[in-house]
Amino acid sequence: MNNTEETLDFEQKHKEDLQRLRGFRLLDDDFMSKVFEDKACAEFLLQIILQRHDLKVQSVQGQYDIKNLQGRSIRLDILAVDSNNRIYNIEIQRSDRGADAKRARYNSSLIDANITEAGDKYDALSETYVIFITENDILKSGLPIYHVDRIIQETGEPFGAEAHIIYVNSQIKDETELGKLMHDFSCTDPKDMYYKILADRVRYFKEDEEGVLTMCREMENMRKTERIEIAKRMLASGKLTYEDIGRCEFFSVNSDLL
Repeated sequence: MNNTEETLDFEQKHKEDLQRLRGFRLLDDDFMSKVFEDKACAEFLLQIILQRHDLKVQSVQGQYDIKNLQGRSIRLDILAVDSNNRIYNIEIQRSDRGADAKRARYNSSLIDANITEAGDKYDALSETYVIFITENDILKSGLPIYHVDRIIQETGEPFGAEAHIIYVNSQIKDETELGKLMHDFSCTDPKDMYYKILADRVRYFKEDEEGVLTMCREMENMRKTERIEIAKRMLASGKLTYEDIGRCEFFSVNSDLL
């Protein structure tokens, strides 16, 4: 590919990125992760979902990797810690399969495994919340929110493990705080949103020159990550060699990825 072709390819990708950015909603996980890297936005989100307006977020990270040397590692959309050391994993799931019960169990277990050190006492484990914000009503009971906690079946009493799972159904957009929040999660235009704190953050990434540049970089990083994952799967299939993959046009213009 010569310089002219590279320039045209870059301009085309940039144009496509800008079009894609205009269509982003908070229900798109990569966009949501950037918006809620802001501590005040993450705090606002958790306060509404948990109905605890005294909750204070101490730290927040987007696209947080948790490694598992014995099994499957995961990337969390948002990992936040509050001032009482409670830990929150917030996930956007547009696919029903991505928010099933065992996915919630796995996220919860890996968070526990990664916040403990050898010699820590079990009663020192932090209280955890795995929160799925889903595009569809995954649990199919028509409720805006579902709280999942372990109980003792014979008594109905809480087990006290302090490992909570919450499903938020974005289909319900009523006049409650949560309903308005789910409305905002479905908006592409910040001027249509109820909550100023979220609208301002969305507007920054969609309309501010610096914010747009940040999101364009993120989209390019997403493309690189996708190519790497595809290359890994191709290698794992055993049908192609490293050299075969490098000769593919899809990768040849991005040889630094291989």
